[in-house]
Amino acid sequence: MRRIVAIGDEATLAGYTLAGVDLIEADTDARVREAWELVGDDVGLVLLTPEARRALPESLGRPRLLRVVLPG
Repeated sequence: MRRIVAIGDEATLAGYTLAGVDLIEADTDARVREAWELVGDDVGLVLLTPEARRALPESLGRPRLLRVVLPG
């Protein structure tokens, strides 16, 4: 079973941990990019805050990894 990971600020994503989502706290652009690199092959879905998505390059690579940008 693949894991679900959320990347962004803790205040926005804290509730997702109750549903079993792993949180990678990233509150700066540099930390978001570092967090993206930490996402392993065992992850099937990445939830991104709008701010986190803006910190990443347009092309994220990894075409088989499902990514969802949460509403702002």
